[in-house]
Amino acid sequence: MQRRLVLKHLAAATMLATAGGWVSTAAAADTIKVGILHSLSGTMAISETSLKDVALMTIDEINAKGGVMGKKLEPVIVDPASNWPLFAEKARQLLSQDKVDVVFGCWTSVSRKSVLPVFKELNGLLFYPVQYEGEELEKNVFYTGAAPNQQAIPAVEYLMSEDGGGAKRFVLLGTDYVYPRTTNKILRAFLHSKGVKDSDIDEVYTPFGHSDYQTIVANIKKFAAGGKTAVISTINGDSNVPFYKELGNAGLKATDVPVVAFSVGEEELRGVDTKPLVGHLAAWNYFQSIKNPANAEFVKKWKDYAKAKNLPNAASAVTNDPMEATYIGIHMWKQAVEQAKTTEVDKVISAMGGQKFTAPDGYTIEMDKTNHHLHKPVYIGEVQADGQFNVVWKSKGPIRAQPWSPYIPGNEGKQGL
Repeated sequence: MQRRLVLKHLAAATMLATAGGWVSTAAAADTIKVGILHSLSGTMAISETSLKDVALMTIDEINAKGGVMGKKLEPVIVDPASNWPLFAEKARQLLSQDKVDVVFGCWTSVSRKSVLPVFKELNGLLFYPVQYEGEELEKNVFYTGAAPNQQAIPAVEYLMSEDGGGAKRFVLLGTDYVYPRTTNKILRAFLHSKGVKDSDIDEVYTPFGHSDYQTIVANIKKFAAGGKTAVISTINGDSNVPFYKELGNAGLKATDVPVVAFSVGEEELRGVDTKPLVGHLAAWNYFQSIKNPANAEFVKKWKDYAKAKNLPNAASAVTNDPMEATYIGIHMWKQAVEQAKTTEVDKVISAMGGQKFTAPDGYTIEMDKTNHHLHKPVYIGEVQADGQFNVVWKSKGPIRAQPWSPYIPGNEGKQGL
């Protein structure tokens, strides 16, 4: 009798658990899960935390307007902690366990390279929001940051021009991983095409999290004695803070040796005394200081959100290029889903080509029909004392990305998938 009662209770519990499973599945079907894959700790948290926050702001904005196909977006946030192999594990968790329909994430190219096999194996969809070295084109990735011809090449052309100071010698200074090394391989080939000799190019790398730039900055001063010199910085993460502090300590001013950075924006400068850095440069596809109605709305939206959510340093909240690229990517994905009438990856990929969005950078931005990159404008800005940028040069309009650099042998004719 006792055994029958136990079995009866077990059967009832099983029915409840199954019913609970049905309820859970039904509830899940009422939302669309969106993965957010950014380092919230470790050396890259200085740059990536704001991308997680702006993704959440964008999701809230979309949900407030009815969601996507009548369903609310449900963010699933993971922290790969600036640990590159952990990015792959967290990507697999998002796709296999959490069953997200799309992922917005990664900053460094080594983190993107880490997750690529997972997205290909599981046919997931990744939106990557940061400028990168190119030399890649994957079916499962949309690149909403800049390719080299939308940032690195225009920046070096500007430094070589009369307006940019007419640099003849170049220090290529970066963090030691794939993005700086490949970008500098492209830049060295570009400089060769302009007649610059290897003796006038100094290439230096430091590990992630490096903090002692005293010797490096002293060597830059010595190298600059040989002719008009500029520094192209691909330093990533929190190492930018000690590097820029050392520039200030050494009295190395922009009028002496200008530094153009590809991974330093408004967010990174919040942790630095910017007064000694006035005049140094950054090349991006967006700056907070750009004047137009779409950007004024975007900046206000972000500042209001930071205060409402009591984010750290909410009083000094700033926007930057990868934040804008994240915002564009999420909205374009929404448009593609609604056009395809499904979140099914292959159908969304087909619908992404040709999507357009009025971006804070002041242009109606288009996703290329074949190469999974945005057509983007290029801006070069000078650091101001308040940590903002004064635009000193801009392209005439959006530039089509060249993911395969023409300066690398064998890339001729490569463009689309």
